[in-house]
Order: sequence, then C-alpha cells, then structure tokens
Amino acid sequence: MGWATRRLRAVSAVLLGIGIGVAASIDARATPAAPIEVPSTTLDAAPATIESDVHVFKVEHDGSVVEDDDTTLRVETAAGVDAVAQRYVWFNKDIERIDALAAESIDPEGGIHRVGPEAIRDVQEPRAAGAPTFADGVLRSVIFPGIEPGWREHLTFRKSRKATHAGVFQYFATPAREPVLDQRLIFDLPADMPLYADARGYQARPPVTANGRTRYEFDYRHGPFAPIEHGAVGYANDGDRLMVTTFPSFAAFAERYREDAVDATAGDPQVVALAHALTRDVPDDWSKAARLYDWTRTNIRYVALFLGETAGKPHRVVDILRNRYGDCKDHVAVYVALLAAVGIRSEPALISLGSVYTLPSVPGYGASAINHVIVWIPELARYADTTAGGGIAFGFLPASVMDRPALLVDDGVLARTPATQLRSREARLDLEIDENGDARYGYRVEDDGFTAELERNVFRRSTHAHTVQIAQERLRQTGLRGTSSVQTDDVNATSGPFAVSMTGGLEHVLWPDGMTAIPALSSLAGGIASQVQAWLAHSRRVQPFVCIGGTFDEQGTLTLPHDVALVYLPQDLTIDADMLRYSAHYVFDPASRVVQVSRRLQAEFGKQVCSPNEFDAMRETLVRIERDTSAQIIVRASSARPIR
Repeated sequence: MGWATRRLRAVSAVLLGIGIGVAASIDARATPAAPIEVPSTTLDAAPATIESDVHVFKVEHDGSVVEDDDTTLRVETAAGVDAVAQRYVWFNKDIERIDALAAESIDPEGGIHRVGPEAIRDVQEPRAAGAPTFADGVLRSVIFPGIEPGWREHLTFRKSRKATHAGVFQYFATPAREPVLDQRLIFDLPADMPLYADARGYQARPPVTANGRTRYEFDYRHGPFAPIEHGAVGYANDGDRLMVTTFPSFAAFAERYREDAVDATAGDPQVVALAHALTRDVPDDWSKAARLYDWTRTNIRYVALFLGETAGKPHRVVDILRNRYGDCKDHVAVYVALLAAVGIRSEPALISLGSVYTLPSVPGYGASAINHVIVWIPELARYADTTAGGGIAFGFLPASVMDRPALLVDDGVLARTPATQLRSREARLDLEIDENGDARYGYRVEDDGFTAELERNVFRRSTHAHTVQIAQERLRQTGLRGTSSVQTDDVNATSGPFAVSMTGGLEHVLWPDGMTAIPALSSLAGGIASQVQAWLAHSRRVQPFVCIGGTFDEQGTLTLPHDVALVYLPQDLTIDADMLRYSAHYVFDPASRVVQVSRRLQAEFGKQVCSPNEFDAMRETLVRIERDTSAQIIVRASSARPIR
C-alpha cells in the first residue's frame, strides 16, 4: 500500500490525508447526498463532537499551497479524553512548514487554558521498515491541559507546502466517526485553474470568482454515525466523501503519472542483464513473467510511503535495485523494467487498495480513492502486485485489490480487476479416543488458489517457536486443548497448493464416566464453520459486506473406544441455494467403531461485495449450515448409569 493516506487527527477529527502534490478538486455542481438516517438505538456514544472545523486552502499556479485550519472539539466521554487530549499535526519536513500554531483548552465555565510551548513538541515519525531515506514525516505533538468530559479543545495553525507539481491540486476527505456540527472546506484557486469534484454528503456552495481567483466552499454536517458492521466494506464505498482535483479527467491523471514515471535507467544494461539472467532457462512469456515477479517480490523489500508524504514519482530503477527496497511505485517501476527487458509489455495500473470497491467520479489520490499501483500485463491478461508481502503467487491477486476499478496508465482508461479467482481448501481430521477420554489426532489441510501462497508465506516467515504458537492457536480456536507437532510442504516454493499437517494429543475429548457431546469436527479453525460464522457476524446487515467465495472439502473421522456406546448421530443435510451449495454426511461403522463426517461447501458469489438484501436472502441457508457445522455426536460410557 504505497500511498495509503493517514487520518490527520491533529488537523481535524473529520478529514483524511492530503494527496500527492496537495491535490484536491471539487465539482461545485456536485449533488450532495443526504446523511444516512439510522435508528438512534444503533448508534455508539460519540467520544467527541466536532463543533466547528474550517479549512482554507489557498492554491497558487505553481502548485504551492497555504492551508489555514481552525478546529474546535468538545470532549464527551472518558474515551474521548484518551482519543484527543493529545493531538498531532503531521507534516513533511522536506516540503512543508507549520506556522502560527496555537492551542487551548476551554473548561465548561468558559475558562481558557492555553497550551504552552513546553507542551508542543516535534516527534520524528518512525522509519518505514528501516529505510532512512523515506523517514521525512514529522509529528507536531500538542498536549492539551485539563481535559475532561465537557471540556473543549481549540487548535489553529497554518501549513505551507512547496510545489511538487506545477498546476496540480487535489484533496480527499471522508468523515471520521465523530458527529460534525459545522465543517467548512474552502478552496481558493486561480480562476484559470478550475476545480472538479465528487461531493457526496458535502454541500457545495456556488463558486465565487473575483480578482482573478475562484473560491469553492463545501459545508458538512452529520449526527452520530452507525457502527461499522463486521466484514462491511469501507465507509467511503457508499457513505459521504469529497474528492476535489484540478485534473479534468482520468486520462489526464494517468498522463501525469506516466510523465512522472519516465526513467532513463529502466533500460540500463545492468537491468537488462539481470532480467536475462533470471529468465535464461525459461521457455515462455508466462514463465518469464512469473520468474521476474517472484524475484521482485522476494528481493525488493516493500517500504510503505503514504500519500501526501511524498511525490508521486518512482525512484530510479537502478537506485531501487541497489537499495533493494521501495514502495509500490518503485516495485512497479522495477517489475515493468524487467518485463520490458525480456520483451513483455506491461503498464502501471492505479487502484484503490483496501475495503473500498469504487472510485470517486473525478481522479485523485486519497485513503479511499487512488492509493496504490500494481501492474497490468496485456498479453497475459493478468494483473500483478509484487508488494503483497511475498504472499501471493503469480497469476493471483490479494483480495485487497480484487473486483475494483483500475486506471491503466499507458492507455489512460479505467478497467476492472477480476471479481473472482481460484480458492479451494481440503481438510482431513482424524481423532482416535482412548479409554481415558483423551485422544490422538492427525490433521492435514491443503490450500489451493490465491490463499495457498498466503498460508505458505505465514510459515516461510515463522520461527519454530512461532510455528508451534500457530498450531496451538488453531487448536484453541477450535475449542481443543493439547499438544501439536507441525509439518509443512516446501515453504521455498512460490506457487501451487500448500499443505500443513499437525499431529499430537488432545485432553478430555470424552468423559469416561457419563454422557459426552463431542463436536462432529471435520476441520480445525479456518474451515467451513469459521467462514460461515464470519458471514453471520450480524443477524441483520444494513451495510454491504465482503463475500469472497471458494470451495471447501472436509473429511473427519472419530474412533470411539469399545466401552462407549453411540447415542446420537447428526442427520445428513443437502442444500442447493442460489449462491451456496452444501452437503453433510454422517455414518457410523460399529465394527471399526469409526464415525465418519463429510462436508462440502461451494460459495459462488461472482463478486467480492454482497448487499444487505443478498444477505437477507442467504441468511436462513447460512444459519442451517452453521447449525450443521456445530453438530455434536453424543456417546455414553458403559459405566454411566441409565437415566430413570
């Protein structure tokens, strides 16, 4: 996530970070959406309220900006004290300066308690993955005296930013979770620099032009916000947001990125030599692209840079290769250069990384707008993201960039990443219970598709001690307690299925002196039961949620001791619904004393985002599946007295 903006809490509890080159454009003609009405019983008590929040941006032709901020917060709860009693103003020390900062606490009687210079300190932002040349962020910490519920905080400051791109401005904002009584965003630009906007929930005032400049104003108000549901997509997907930019189109935005990405060193002899050395024994373009992808993701350490903290220009390819680290722009620059060296055309694709599956109607960088870049390889019809933590095999994408718009930089057009990709999981769990009620177990799970490399990467990066902790956690999440020994497939492979095996002992699976209800397990945590429970995190949904499908096959066996009688076995179940197909089969063999459990789930949504109406339609099916995965086998020890 090379360009994910951060929330500027110190500027305003409402606004999210500024984009590259301080760009922000607002379409004064945009029609605002009314705030979403929700029942008051569903709202969290707000820790703080934004009483007044004014931001004035004065933009010059050369791209320089002076921002004046004036914010008053009212603290409502003890949680609010913890959240805002110390606030931070972030700035890039290389291109920005903070002036005229003043702050004060206001008690309920109106008494003023000014923040003295001893309570305003600059703190160097932590280095990004140890890369010192990228550590240019500074946090100006402001500590307010005497804050309690009912107090107010007043903070003003001026931030001046040097130009990084002539004639470019963009800004992206989404609300935080605090109520907003009155907020105004004001953008003052030269009259020949028109501002374009996507304003949803932000009320645009008619622009005013005078003395060669045009002033654009946007008002925002909102009461308490509904809590974010588990698994819901990002708020900006359907909620309030404001994107302002001086770019008239996505094509113009792509052209600027393309110009910035021009690098004479991309064809340097050492780059070409590296690409040919890596692919010398590779027979076709797919295999070449895969080999270069694997080299880039494992040899160029990913260092996240945040939008607004750095210009949107990649470093030189030869410098990235020498340093062996870079952000998403740098990863793309290296991978595109290596592909070009072996005759494979590719281009950057600008995208929104995370849980937001739409883009504003006007282009710009932002936390829930364009904040990441990946690679598009036309002749292979594949996107590639080498920054995915080493955990995605070539040919697949991380879920965080699936099923969303992508701006192809060379073509200047919007495309869309794939909505679905292969995902399958096969599990087998065998338990053999002894006469004392303890058990030995063997468990094997194999992942295939995009999740295989994610699982492989977990163990590739784990120490032996951490591997044992992973196994113990998977037992604990299943409700079991015992020992574990772990074996895995080759963690040095970079594609294909990946299997993990666990063996060990379990305590108190069966009580030898009475009746016991034993879970009819076919998998440890992470299987069908975990998946369905995540979808059912809410009995009712009012927000779109992430629904990633796949195929799950599970087999379980439970061997009973001879002095135990089987009292109850769950019934078979078959479900064939619109997007969900499920089957469960149970059988007991008296001769071998083995109970066999077979389950299969096929979830085919055809997309990554499902609506509340679709949840309502599938909820009954999901509940039936959940009940089955929670089914129990009831047994009775021979020593148990019969019920009279």
